[in-house]
Order: sequence, then C-alpha cells, then structure tokens
Amino acid sequence: MFSHGGFVQLLVKRIYEWARTDQRRYTLGFLTMGNACSNHLGIPPAKGPYAVGCTDFMMDHTAQGSFFRLYYPCQETEKAEKPDWVPCKEYFNGLADFMKINRTLSEKIFNYLFGSFKIPAYLDAPFKSNGKCPVVIFSHGLGAFRTLYSAICAELASRGFIVASVEHRDQSASATYYFREKTESEMANDNVPKTSASAQDSMIREWIYYRVLQHGESEFPLRNKQVKQRADECILALDRLTQINSGRPVQNVLQTKFDCTTLENSMDLCRIAAMGHSFGGATVVEALCKEVKFKCGVALDAWMFPLDDEIFARVKQPIFFINSEKFQWAGNISRMKKLDSASIQRKMITIRGTVHQSFPDFTFLTGNWIGKLMKLKGEIDPEIAIDLSNKATLAFLQRHLGLEANFNQWDPLIDGQDENLIPGTNVTVLQSAI
Repeated sequence: MFSHGGFVQLLVKRIYEWARTDQRRYTLGFLTMGNACSNHLGIPPAKGPYAVGCTDFMMDHTAQGSFFRLYYPCQETEKAEKPDWVPCKEYFNGLADFMKINRTLSEKIFNYLFGSFKIPAYLDAPFKSNGKCPVVIFSHGLGAFRTLYSAICAELASRGFIVASVEHRDQSASATYYFREKTESEMANDNVPKTSASAQDSMIREWIYYRVLQHGESEFPLRNKQVKQRADECILALDRLTQINSGRPVQNVLQTKFDCTTLENSMDLCRIAAMGHSFGGATVVEALCKEVKFKCGVALDAWMFPLDDEIFARVKQPIFFINSEKFQWAGNISRMKKLDSASIQRKMITIRGTVHQSFPDFTFLTGNWIGKLMKLKGEIDPEIAIDLSNKATLAFLQRHLGLEANFNQWDPLIDGQDENLIPGTNVTVLQSAI
C-alpha cells in the first residue's frame, strides 16, 4: 500500500517504532522542546516574479461540497502571515488511529518533526496580477491532504497561475472535514441565543478519515471508485472557480479574511490544466477523460492501478508524465504507454536520484539521515529535483495552454535533456506488455 502513495502512513509507523523505547522516547521529548535540529530545513520559497498568497475555500458545507486551498499571485504585504504547514492535529490523528498508535506520542513526533514549518505563501493576502491567470487544479496522493504540495503549487502561483489544491473526500486523504448543522439539543447545550448565532455557530465540524482496506477486500474496486470521485471533485473545484470568476456571489463556509470578489474576471478559463501526484496522477488522467475543459495534464509519478483500461483511448489531451527513478515498475509504465499517441503529445521523463516522495513537501522537512531512512529523500538534492520538475511542467504548460511567457526556455527538459534527467523511463518494458 505504501509504495503507491501512502507515504505519510509509512512515515508515522517507522518513526513510532523508533520512538517506542523509553530512552528514545526521552530523547524525542527533549528534542521537541526546541525543534533545534530542523532550523535549517524548510519548504523552499517560490522563484517566480510574483509574491504568492493562499487561502482556503469550502463552498457548500456538506461532504458533497468543494474544499481546496487556493494559491495565487498577490500583493506584497508586511501584515500577512504564513500559514502552518499542518493545519491541525486531526490530520495526523486519523493516521494514529489507523495504525493503532497512541495519539499523544504521535502528536509529539509530528510536533518535533513538522510543527514549526510554514507554507511559503501569505495567508489571505490581496490578489494581484497583471493579466488573466491560467488555472491549474491539483490532486494530492494517497494519505495526503491539500497543503502537502505547497512547493509545487506556490511555484506555479509565483509564475502567474491560480492553483486550486483539492482536498479529496473519497477517504483517500489522511483526514479531511466538512460541516453539518447542529441538532436542537447541541444548540441548546451551547447556550447561544438564536438572535446572535452566526452560520458558523450553527455548524459542527465532521472529520472523514482514511479508509483502510478490509481483510480480504479486493483493492481495485475501492480505488477505481475513489479515482472517479476524485476526478469529479477536481471538476467541481473548477466549476466553483468559474463561479467566482464570473462574479456570482459565493459563500465560503470558512469565513476567511480573503476578499473573493477581487478574483472576478481574473482567470483565463480557456487555459486550464490538471496536475497531481501518485493517486493524484491517476486522477489527472480520469479528469481529462471526463472534462474537455482541461487542455492538458501533468502526472507526477502516477500510480495507474485505479484506472479502467477503457479510458485510455478516450483521453484526447496532451499528458506529461514526470517520474521518479526509484518508484516505477514495468506494469505501471506499460499502462502509461497505453496513452501513447501519434497525433497527441504524450511525454515522459524520469528524474535521476529521486524517490516517490521527492514531490511532496516532506522531502524538504527532514534531514538526510531520517529522510533517507523514511525514503522521503533520494540521492539528488531535493531542491534540484523539484526545480527540474517545476521548470519542465512550466514549459509543457506554456506549449499546450498557448501561454505568452518565457517558460519555453526550459523546453529541452520536456525531452529529458539535462544531466539529471532520463528521457522516457529507466524501466525496461517489453513491447508485448503495452
């Protein structure tokens, strides 16, 4: 399970086992007081010309609504703060319960390793752009959630994109939430006068945790159902952005300080792409099949298992597969190659020295020894790897969204022309398997 995207679960399990002895528990407790070992670590800042803002949107409070983090070009401001990388402890409580790990100890572990990190974007900063922004809908991997790919999403925003990082509610996220209306008895217990109660006062947060495969359960039916829901959630996020762009009134259940009316007529809805990692890579393919408004897709180390074979021939848009060197195998690559086309550009490159977790932010937040122990780091410098991935992505998006930008300076990366890239794949695939 962990090999195809459940990297968070594997991380918790291994660190927990390491921390179980009394001596190590004492050492961990001592280190959590200052988190001194992680001062040199952090998510790298975006390199583009725009400052980056971010905010959360939850439109429709129910589980069927849309929930995503939005990254966008923003005005530079001294007042805005950078949000916590992990929004709240519930995102890891789900993992602790799933692994039958003590929540108190797991919370200490995560506070030590990740508690002090911030996302490289300004929370609720005012939107600012010199023109209409192309749009990217981003889909996270198995066991992840909306904030874990901030290095990628912030970089795209710094280059002029508006990026919606969807938090999936198909039970593939480690945790997510929605709101339900309080019952009359719950309202009565709160002692809030009806005349003064706000919409938020009448709601209660409900958590959706990761869905574990049951003993003897076949995996494909579950993952296939999930990938279809995930694609629908990406399309719903695009619909919500279209609504915001049109200037129609929207209600953000989260009641953030961000003024969404400033996004009116800000998006170029003729230039939309889908992007995702691992399970999110499969979601990209499914979303392209379902929605022609997505003009192209970028799949980072895609896990192709959840997809029906029949959809490959129905995908008509260009796709760019950017793979790690250590994750892929012949069966998975052969499914990617079923998308090869003589008339539609399908590209593939592999980044040398990378592992599956070279794409999420975890790779920047652990030192070398623990990063390699947990397989969160490969042999390559993680900043070099993500920079190659981001630049190749930008070049591909310019080519297939028809952007007027300078991203074509990185066109050679699309064909794997760099000492740290392999054109195509490092995996041997028999032609008979395709």
